Amino acid sequence: MAVVLPNAVLTVYALAHPWTRDANGVPVPPNPNQKPAPRGTWPGSVLQQDDGSWTVRLDPQAWPVKDGDTISDETGRSWTLTGSPRNHAVPGCPDVDYVQAVATLNPPEVL
Repeated sequence: MAVVLPNAVLTVYALAHPWTRDANGVPVPPNPNQKPAPRGTWPGSVLQQDDGSWTVRLDPQAWPVKDGDTISDETGRSWTLTGSPRNHAVPGCPDVDYVQAVATLNPPEVL
């Protein structure tokens, strides 16, 4: 089994839930000018995969994160989460818990 250690300090920028409801209960679409709010900064890991995607592992305190949320590191690089992030929790051993997600680099690097 391989252990992935933190290789960056990551800040999570999460959007508020995009749909709200008006006084009549009708869903209201999100504001397109909405800016994500920083949720916190924790040690984490970002690794580029062979297919060009990135694997992001976050501290469990970052949960919940969703598709479309942004992660940035101390160097200024940022990634947008894609797919469905997963919260991995090991019963009785909280020191190894993490949140795993797939991300794309913003903007993608041209090779």
